[in-house]
Parts: sequence; C-alpha cells; structure tokens
Amino acid sequence: MQDKIHRRTEAVALCRQAAGQGRKVVFTNGCFDLLHAGHVRYLEAARAFGDLLVVGLNSDASVRRIKGEGRPFNPVEDRAEVLAGLLAVDAVVVFEEDTPAELIAELLPHVLVKGADWGEDEIVGAEVVKAHGGKVVRLPLLEGRSTSALIRAIQEGGRKSAIPQ
Repeated sequence: MQDKIHRRTEAVALCRQAAGQGRKVVFTNGCFDLLHAGHVRYLEAARAFGDLLVVGLNSDASVRRIKGEGRPFNPVEDRAEVLAGLLAVDAVVVFEEDTPAELIAELLPHVLVKGADWGEDEIVGAEVVKAHGGKVVRLPLLEGRSTSALIRAIQEGGRKSAIPQ
C-alpha cells in the first residue's frame, strides 16, 4: 500500500509516464475522512474512466480550514493508507492547499471526476483539464451515504440516520 502513496513530484512523474505510454490518467480529490460505501463506489466508478486513478487528498490543515475544528477525525497518514488499500486507487497524493487547482495543473489528468453535487462550473481545475483536451465527469452519489450522515448517526447514538432502509 505504501508504494501507492506519492510525494507531489513523484505523482507528477507517474502521470507524465502514464500519459507518455498512452494510458489515460483520471484524477479526483477529497478529504476522505470517514470512508464509507459511497466513497468506495465513487472511486471504483472514477477508475473506470481510465487506466490510472490518482486521488488528491487534503492535508489535515486543509481539512480543518474547509470543514472546521474537530476535523479530520483521522490523520492524513491513516486516510492515505486506507485509500491506498483500495483496488480502484492507483496513487494517492496529499496536497496542502484548500483546493487541488495547482495539483491538477501539474498532473494534467485526461479525466477529472467529481460528485454530481458539484456543478461543472464549480469544479476546481475543470478549465485546465478541458484546455488540455481532457474531460470533466460528474458522478451520481450513493443516496444516503455521506460523512455528514455518519457523523450525525454517531452523535445520535445509532446508525439509522446514516443508512436508509
């Protein structure tokens, strides 16, 4: 698993090598704090759009700025290891910024994937990917599966609200 976790420069080299071999690079990103079935299905669907799935992972400081104090629940090393353990994920790269804009511009993936909860005009990096001949894909989310729902369920002392019946 550790061989899937890359420094930024290594991830750039990996993407350039793959592209040079005619392989299609797919990129997505997120906090992936409490991994759930929605994440797994999303990552599997993203991987199906190419030959190499690179996941940009927000650093702990980045997650705190975006989600607030008390987050993330899991440190970046653990989140990266869990993602790297998934068959669909080929590479994980941590980024410190609040958005992956700079990372996307460096990696230049062929396909940028985000959840359908994001409007295409809101997807960071979409313009860069399209300008280089790539495409942006918005994937439907698994209904009722979200980190927010899990947090609510834990706070309420049960899992009823986390998983629809």
